[in-house]
Amino acid sequence: MLRRGPRPLSLHLMGSMMRAMAAMQPAQGTTWLTASLPSNAAWPRSRAGREKRAEIASRLAELGASPEAFQAAVFGKLLEQDRALLKGIAAYRRHPHARTLADPPAIWAEGAARILDFGGTGTPVLFVPSLVNRAHVLDLDEGASMLRFLAGQGLRPLLLDWGWPGPAERRFTLTDVVAGRLERAITAMPQPVVLAGYCMGGLLALGAALRRPDRVRALALLATPWDFHAEDPVRARALASLLPGFEPVMETMGALPVDALQVLFAALEPFGVAQKYRAFARLDPDSARARRFVALEDWLNDGIPLPAPVARETLGGWYGRNDTARGEWLLAGLPVRPQSWAGPAFVAIPERDRIVPPASSAPLAAMPGATLHRAASGHIGMVAGEGAERALWRPFLDWVRGL
Repeated sequence: MLRRGPRPLSLHLMGSMMRAMAAMQPAQGTTWLTASLPSNAAWPRSRAGREKRAEIASRLAELGASPEAFQAAVFGKLLEQDRALLKGIAAYRRHPHARTLADPPAIWAEGAARILDFGGTGTPVLFVPSLVNRAHVLDLDEGASMLRFLAGQGLRPLLLDWGWPGPAERRFTLTDVVAGRLERAITAMPQPVVLAGYCMGGLLALGAALRRPDRVRALALLATPWDFHAEDPVRARALASLLPGFEPVMETMGALPVDALQVLFAALEPFGVAQKYRAFARLDPDSARARRFVALEDWLNDGIPLPAPVARETLGGWYGRNDTARGEWLLAGLPVRPQSWAGPAFVAIPERDRIVPPASSAPLAAMPGATLHRAASGHIGMVAGEGAERALWRPFLDWVRGL
């Protein structure tokens, strides 16, 4: 089996190259590489960078080490790390592990979407995933399925699988997604459900719950963003500024392609992919940890295009203007405000989340009747990592049982 990921591969390899070029800029007072690399006396541009360069030069002088020797050591370390990156990518692409879980039966379908029933006769819990990733992150693999765990504990987990957007879905706005398809899915259930949204799905679930509180018994928001400017407004606006550049491809395809979405995710942590693949290179390929890594990476690299109108609303409205936190996000003309939800709520915030910073999710915990759960894990690890049962599955199960 030969995989394509990590996607887009050229971006991650280029990132490693740019990292090396930045690290190999000449130390102060040397002429190393100046004949082949254009630079000016102001490199590095930032004041902090210039101060760091001066500090390194001073420390080298104190140690009696030449700048050339230091640069040779840096170059050797970069080569070592790049070899590990390539080794990790090659090991992932050739790893024999493959997901073999069969989908449970569908009890509802509309267009590309369907609801999968994981069985059980207890409290029905409808899980709403993001629009940009496959739904099976909540049913990842043998021993790594939150939904099968909950079914085994007596609940009745249901999974809304958005599917691959067809021509109709590519014209959807967020109102079409929430006030249309998601609301119809909820009302098609034989009884009110606990509605649980993961990541972007939490925002969709919140919007639907506010519209149909008669069909939602309780609301769970798992690693859900709200204040998109809470931690780094400059970066959020920078992501939104990329939107005009995507317009030609969105006009042609009717959607923001998977690789474009992967570029946006990579921008949140530019060197994170390289770091985790270097770590994977050190793992025993037959270990459970290696298999979990492969399962998660397969899921990450098998994304779903985002309908163009939704991409414009989320990038421009959520990331650019922060409409959610400002109380200006509208669905079918009505504002979506967490404080308007009066029913039971469970807000799970992963403390090591690099995709949705904890500060972004924190305002959701102020909902009346909210139970705040802080998980000692990351964004994906909370739902599908090796410690997910302790981090989220059991606390969530206990909350549902207590309703």
